[in-house]
Amino acid sequence: MSQIVVTNERIVNAKPADVYAILSDYKRREQFLPENFQDYRIEKGGQGEGTVVQYRLHAANRERNYRMKVEEVVKGKVLRERDYDSSFVTTWTVSPENGGTQTRVGVASEWSGSSGIGGFFERTFAPLGLRNIYGDVLARLNSRVTGENLPAVKARSYKDLYIPLLAVGVVIGFIISRKREK
Repeated sequence: MSQIVVTNERIVNAKPADVYAILSDYKRREQFLPENFQDYRIEKGGQGEGTVVQYRLHAANRERNYRMKVEEVVKGKVLRERDYDSSFVTTWTVSPENGGTQTRVGVASEWSGSSGIGGFFERTFAPLGLRNIYGDVLARLNSRVTGENLPAVKARSYKDLYIPLLAVGVVIGFIISRKREK
């Protein structure tokens, strides 16, 4: 099994303390989560350390249930969410930019990927989908913090899939040709 890491970040036009206050408020987190996050609910707490949340993440025609426990790794700067039932971990970081008038918000998720052909597809496609979902979350967070409106319609770009799909086609073609030779 290999480790899969997905990251995304964004500059938000607000102070780090304001951004962190919204990120660590899990009672209001649902307000800026996209439709990929379904059945979001708080099991325990609701503010920072010790909070436990549950949700279903829908991505690429797949759904997975998560039950995440929140840790404040560095108070006011780093939140970590660990799934009770898997190796999935998401870390949110908040750091000042431009003398503290702006904030760099980073999100990184990592987990132990599957092996074999299923693992190949997971390593190839899961990061693309999750990175796009996190881009949407960060845009919605920015809108929530700054009051800036999101575009009414967000067009999805599939150009990032061309190379992975080509690679998959080459691999499948290679496997088929090897089987025919035998």
